Amino acid sequence: MENDLPKMGFDLSGLNILIVGAQLGIGLSLANVCAAQGAKLVLADIEPPVELAETLEHKFKTDIITQACDIAQRKSVESLANTLSEKGIIPNSIAVTAGVTKYNDWIESDSETWDQDVDQIFNVNLRGPMNIARSFLPIMETSGWGRLVLVGSIAGRMGGLTSQPHYAASKGGIHSMTRLLATKYASSGVLVNAVAPGPTKTRMTEGRTIDTTNVPLGRMLEPEDIAWPIAFLLSPAAAGMVGVVLDVNGGVTFS
Repeated sequence: MENDLPKMGFDLSGLNILIVGAQLGIGLSLANVCAAQGAKLVLADIEPPVELAETLEHKFKTDIITQACDIAQRKSVESLANTLSEKGIIPNSIAVTAGVTKYNDWIESDSETWDQDVDQIFNVNLRGPMNIARSFLPIMETSGWGRLVLVGSIAGRMGGLTSQPHYAASKGGIHSMTRLLATKYASSGVLVNAVAPGPTKTRMTEGRTIDTTNVPLGRMLEPEDIAWPIAFLLSPAAAGMVGVVLDVNGGVTFS
């Protein structure tokens, strides 16, 4: 069994990597990074990211499968796991980059809007990664090697720069869940970690004015700034990383 395990080093070639939330933003950038490094990809999103897959296959000559998956729905995640199993695919590494936020004021919003915002944020940001972990970690545990990377947030560290309480709470939950899962699965060779991005230029921040005056880096982050650290955590090189929540926030806060 040990001879079949990936060798140490930052090398994604030949790894089966599942990216959940691959259509846009950080997930899109990560798909490009992993494809460039020779990984075999499963790209999942609410709608199968077919055009992205075709582009990456043409550019990097690698194998890519697309699947539809709503991570907020347990049955949808279980269906994804079953479909991959039927195809003989066991993901070596999984990144969950799907996420949502809402900027409606939590005090001034009407009660119905508030309830809808909370439900969507908790279902996608927290229940979703939990669904992925529940369906895939036992499979990875059986194979004796794996990487699961979740996406937290600077909001989960210190409340964020423009975040609402429900978003901050959902990301703080990701940080705690990362550590719990890491402790449970590390001995089996499956390592669970997370990244905590600062304000990043994605659809979630479009149209928002975010003051970067006090950001030491002096700018908002690009999706690629987050994708490369995730790619490292997905790789054999992260062999000593267990329960890490890696800050990638331009220096706003340190842990």
